[in-house]
Amino acid sequence: MPVERSDEFWPTLKRLGEILGTETRRLVGVLALTVASVVLVVLGPLLLGRATDIIVTGIGSDDGIDFGALNRTLLLVGVLYVGSWALAASQAYILAGVVQRSMYALRESVERKLHRLPLRYIDTSSRGDLLSRVTNDIDNLAQSLQQTVSQILTSLLTLIGVAVMMFTISPLLAAVTLSTAPVSIWLMKVIAAKARPRFLSQWRSTGSVNAQAEEVFTGHAVVKSFGRQQQVEERFGHDNDELFEASFRAQFISGLIQPMMLFMGNIQFVLIAVVGGLRISSGAISIGDMQALIQYARQFAQPLTHLASMAATFQSGIASLERVLELLDAPEMSPEPTDMPDATRVRGRVEFRDVHFSYSPDTELITGLDLVAEPGQTIAIVGPTGAGKTTIVNLIMRFYELDGGSIVLDGRDIATMPRHELRSDIGMVLQDTWLFGGTIRENLAYGNPDATEEQILEAARATFVDRFVHSLPEGYDTIIDDEGDNISTGQKQ
Repeated sequence: MPVERSDEFWPTLKRLGEILGTETRRLVGVLALTVASVVLVVLGPLLLGRATDIIVTGIGSDDGIDFGALNRTLLLVGVLYVGSWALAASQAYILAGVVQRSMYALRESVERKLHRLPLRYIDTSSRGDLLSRVTNDIDNLAQSLQQTVSQILTSLLTLIGVAVMMFTISPLLAAVTLSTAPVSIWLMKVIAAKARPRFLSQWRSTGSVNAQAEEVFTGHAVVKSFGRQQQVEERFGHDNDELFEASFRAQFISGLIQPMMLFMGNIQFVLIAVVGGLRISSGAISIGDMQALIQYARQFAQPLTHLASMAATFQSGIASLERVLELLDAPEMSPEPTDMPDATRVRGRVEFRDVHFSYSPDTELITGLDLVAEPGQTIAIVGPTGAGKTTIVNLIMRFYELDGGSIVLDGRDIATMPRHELRSDIGMVLQDTWLFGGTIRENLAYGNPDATEEQILEAARATFVDRFVHSLPEGYDTIIDDEGDNISTGQKQ
């Protein structure tokens, strides 16, 4: 399948910094704890090397091994490692809070954005893909940050600390150790660049599969009624194959990094062993120093391997963030007017004045429509499917903005009215009945949460809901499930 490339890595990374920016003080604390933890860890091999020298010197001397000095050195090493663990645990605790609070704020931003999106955007987007962006992509980003931020920070600081310690022991062996680093970094960069667009394809394919599953689940009765199970399975199989291929490529390419780093680490170890052996034989360094350098070499290779493995996870998180940002950056509804006259009682005179509207610029739907509905009139709009009957109602509700002309309510252009004020004065019965999880009473009061009990009962009697509600054991306290499947379609309407 074609690979969807993305050139938005650095802008996306900058946006991630803005998302985490509210946690600056805690992030500084995480950095300080990480630095302290790494310092204690990198001091360990140096002290262990000294312990080795104490043993070697003691074996070759008449006084024997100085067990007092050896015990003090080993005890200090133990204290350093325990302290490092405590600091790392504190860092992990703070970082978990930083990530989860940032993701909480991001979810809130997405929720607010959804309410500002025009209906046109919702109608032209797959609901399954939108749900995938709001749930799967944000969850994947949270997991990626939780796993990678600490590891990447610790690994980078460990590389710096280990390099400094190696140069203090033997500049020559330190240079030998670092000689493989440029090649390792170049390999990581090349593989990561190839993996990131494939992770983006993986999450786009995940959105497509979710959209397909959501569509089939919602319309499962229609699918079965028309015997379309085989066609649905074939379509799902096609989308699932695309997801498999995208995921396989992303995981395979990103998985090449770690074996490559292990290979470079082994080459590094061989070089140190050869050069270090020669330096010991010439008396340039002690056995303890050589032991410390070997440990530092392993410590140097380990962060590179961690960085390599974390790069794949981080790439996946960035790909998910790109999809979330696409939603956050989508065009919003036109802003509400600032200068608004006081609301007046609505009489109900609706007038269309030379209204032009189309869903697509290439296809005209309504052109030059003039229409007047006087208060108290009952008007039926009749026409074939696709003629624009529902569209007219949607335009009155300002679900869509006009391409030309105006709609006037009691002499006032609805484009100058706040949407909430306009819609609060209009009753609308949708073609697709939708009930929310909760009681019948809560669903009746959905449009006016402050409605009194008498107002709810009055509305129920006016719509003949009161009749069948009294036949239910719990009456108005009957719980409706999320899709209202525990009452009939007629009762829902």
